[in-house]
Amino acid sequence: MSKVLVPLANGCEEIEAITIIDVLRRAEIQVITASLDIGQQVTPITASRGVVLIPDMTLDDALCHHFDMLVLPGGLPGADHLDNDQRIHNLLTKMAVTGKYTAAICAAPKILAHAQLLEGKSATSYPGFIDKMNLDNTQVSDEAVVIDAKVITSRGPATAMAFALSLVEVLVGKEKRDEIANGLLFKE
Repeated sequence: MSKVLVPLANGCEEIEAITIIDVLRRAEIQVITASLDIGQQVTPITASRGVVLIPDMTLDDALCHHFDMLVLPGGLPGADHLDNDQRIHNLLTKMAVTGKYTAAICAAPKILAHAQLLEGKSATSYPGFIDKMNLDNTQVSDEAVVIDAKVITSRGPATAMAFALSLVEVLVGKEKRDEIANGLLFKE
């Protein structure tokens, strides 16, 4: 069974976070959500529109596990909190070096850029993020979802469903992706 880590930070975009978690779990992918708390005490996360989310564990505890994919939800200031956490950058580097998937949506692809994971890749983000970063070796796209090797990026709340379904497809295949999409009445 594939295992995915979704770190949650105060100010994350709840549509993105919940859609990712929900769709992956519908596909029977094990999803672990983690707060940026230090140690083992988990505190609730207040998302950008005031929705309260309760992570499964702290990032410190999650780092004891192995994951097939790391998915970063966007939203502000959530993406900034993730970007400012060295543990996230260390994990992104480790995931890339070991051939695992990294994925980010909305403002979060800037974290991938800061971690040097967009070098030589095609990627997308919410307008005003990676397109304004002067990334000379990154092909910036306005597509809803961009998959380039083991890096997956998406635009924002409206593309969260397509993004999550793309994650399902790369982890467990097109047949499972189509099954979940049909069950959700998702039409492209």
